[in-house]
Amino acid sequence: MELKKRVVVSGMGCVTPIGPDKESTWQNAIKGVSGINCLSDELTKDLSVKLAAELKGFDPLEYMDVKEARRTDRFIQLAIAAADEAVRDSGLIMGHNADPHRTGVWIGSGVGGITTFETGMREVVQKGYGRVSPFALPMFLPNMAASRVAIRLGARGFTGCTVTACASGSQSIGEAFRVIQRGEAEVMISGGAEAPICPIGLATFSAMRALSLQTDPSQGSRPFDKRRDGFVMGEGAGMLVLESWDHAQARGAEIHAELLGYGSCGEGFHIAAPRLDGSDWARAMFLALDDAELTPDRIQYINAHGTSTLLNDLTETRAIKEVYGPHAYDVCISSTKSMTGHLLGASGAVEAVLSVLALNKEIIPPTINYEEQDEEMDLDYTPNIARRKKLDAVMSNTFAFGGHNAVLIFSKNPHEIPTKRLLI
Repeated sequence: MELKKRVVVSGMGCVTPIGPDKESTWQNAIKGVSGINCLSDELTKDLSVKLAAELKGFDPLEYMDVKEARRTDRFIQLAIAAADEAVRDSGLIMGHNADPHRTGVWIGSGVGGITTFETGMREVVQKGYGRVSPFALPMFLPNMAASRVAIRLGARGFTGCTVTACASGSQSIGEAFRVIQRGEAEVMISGGAEAPICPIGLATFSAMRALSLQTDPSQGSRPFDKRRDGFVMGEGAGMLVLESWDHAQARGAEIHAELLGYGSCGEGFHIAAPRLDGSDWARAMFLALDDAELTPDRIQYINAHGTSTLLNDLTETRAIKEVYGPHAYDVCISSTKSMTGHLLGASGAVEAVLSVLALNKEIIPPTINYEEQDEEMDLDYTPNIARRKKLDAVMSNTFAFGGHNAVLIFSKNPHEIPTKRLLI
């Protein structure tokens, strides 16, 4: 048997529809501010969907020059912005207190540079394949967010990308966690980035009847509410700097939390729908709890996947009841997607940032737009108003199309957690 390395969060960053950085995102989250807006008629003229959660005012020129911005898809630009903030927050300086060969990057994306791909295909139709840009491929490949962040930082350790739809961000964090536990790196910059708001991005999800058909932004994303009718697509990025406990201690880093557990499993069931009894989602939660060596009663808050779709919210409620038993009625639950919209492959990463902030601030962000209870969904979804609560451990759930499930558990007071945790 080999000892697992303990892993802590030493830096966080995000850019979201409710804020250009983690502090503004957090402040707006606890105020219940919505980032959902009406899309332009030009963008939605042939579509039934009219709402999205766009990231307003983002300027890539704050991070790169004009030439580089033209050659960089928006999802990569967002990844760079969030990673820059996370690294600044961590105090890491490559070559000084971080060894480039022991520092890696793992960033996921569900659809990568879909806007670049769509724009390129339109140009092909108009001008032919001979006019395809040589920069098109490195703009739309999903792995290029991780690549560009690694190049920018000079990180030369393990670099990867997870592409598992809406679970991409959470699984990227979970797999980066495993890399450090195995001793293959001391530092990992990890998370997810997505910029899917374009005609083909909207049309594909709309065709599956996954998107809300509301026209009033205040009514669009309403997780767990009886009148929910689909999710609202959003864009953004979230990043964590993960470090081995020993490395963070040696350099005197400020530790935001310990990443204590990660559970991931597949469903082998359906390309889009979950098993309605919630058993597979429950299994992912059980795996994370087992990895963290915690019983369910040790969790005080769950940042739910909570997409505002008919099947998701019901299935997640059933899964939570299976895992938590009577404690399901005591644990606080909320879906921050009610404010940010659904950021697809970035959602789990942004929600990981919000979960750690909730843990540290001991404030649970609300589920806004919650007005009417669905009969079977009778748990505490923290409706409309943030709540103060003592928190020691929190769970973040992510469940994706295709049956990709990922759950993360973060704990406060890492010095109190036993150090002899074994990898069998």
